[in-house]
Amino acid sequence: MLIREAASMQQKAPRRTRERILELSLRLFNEFGEPNVTTTVIAEELNISPGNLYYHFRNKDDIVDSLFAQFEAEISRMLSVPADRRPTMHDVWVYLHHSFQLVWRYRFFYRDLSDLLSRNRKLELHFKEILAHKTKVAQQLCVGLREDRALEASDKEIDALATNIVVVGTYWLSYEYVRNPRRYTEQEVMADALARGCYQILSLIGPYLRGETRKVFEQLVEENLKKLK
Repeated sequence: MLIREAASMQQKAPRRTRERILELSLRLFNEFGEPNVTTTVIAEELNISPGNLYYHFRNKDDIVDSLFAQFEAEISRMLSVPADRRPTMHDVWVYLHHSFQLVWRYRFFYRDLSDLLSRNRKLELHFKEILAHKTKVAQQLCVGLREDRALEASDKEIDALATNIVVVGTYWLSYEYVRNPRRYTEQEVMADALARGCYQILSLIGPYLRGETRKVFEQLVEENLKKLK
């Protein structure tokens, strides 16, 4: 029995160490920026040897790739349109909320995006797929609202609207970082920044909305603006 338990613990230990490396790396990358964090720093913070870290990850790019795989999985799970009904304005709000949640949780990707993509071809290709996925979901939400006569827009306008939603969402934290770089990592400051981002995107959608959905939109905008006071 003890031998079996010991073997089980040995099997679990590497996975647990790997998870700890990823958790800490994400925190350090988010706080200090990925270019400023080395594998030596990560190993020291975890109180493990560099050799132990390299047993789990070949190099820092391997850590980045693994974090990006987590990010992709979360996007696929969280960002989608309802399968059994037409989408509503509340679905648009959930889409925005989840989008900004993910941007904040993996904010180093967005802050260091140009540098990361220039160094990592795999990341470049996969990030394009993520942008395409976000744009497709935004288009589907808008088309669903139009089918329900809650939104009035041509196909071309919906394509432009979906692209603008993704552009603002992708670069919003970069914009906020430039506005206030010294307080970028403060939770309260960023909560306001994300609320402003949601409002900015909602303001893009508003002119196309009609009927009861327009009223729901106005309520969401009002609630969002209260968070900024």
